[in-house]
Amino acid sequence: MNAPSQTQSSASQTTDQSPTPPTIDYWHVWTDGDGVSHQSRCQMTDFKLKSIAPQADPQWMGQMQQEGGTATFMVLPVGWVGTWHENPKPQWIVPLSGRWFVETMDGQRVEMGPGEISFGEDQNTQADAQGRQGHLSGTVGDEPARLMVIQFDQTPTIAQSCRFS
Repeated sequence: MNAPSQTQSSASQTTDQSPTPPTIDYWHVWTDGDGVSHQSRCQMTDFKLKSIAPQADPQWMGQMQQEGGTATFMVLPVGWVGTWHENPKPQWIVPLSGRWFVETMDGQRVEMGPGEISFGEDQNTQADAQGRQGHLSGTVGDEPARLMVIQFDQTPTIAQSCRFS
């Protein structure tokens, strides 16, 4: 991602499968060489239109990897609906703006927006008679869904709902 800058512009909007990569604004709290803390308004601009998993439809993704986990920022365009797929790794999904939905194989559909988080751990599902495997997801409403996904290099649990209770 980019180094801190003083830009004050707001995040750009993306339209349905726009070829122009989106940006996401953020505040960076950092320390200078004299030990003084500062805040800079910055933009993440390194987005690629690609799939998060082999069966998933393309979406805008920008990744920042650190030991033990990877933070990925996604922008799902208005009207985007993916194909059925499993989460590639156990992962937290945090909506930053916009709304999105997740529909699981049991037919439950949950819509989420900012402040509503999801832990995706549907690895090892088996395709049903309709060919559905994992989950279906997509945007809801008239603005892109901007998501932060934090993936972990760990073995998923099986048959253990609400393991972080």
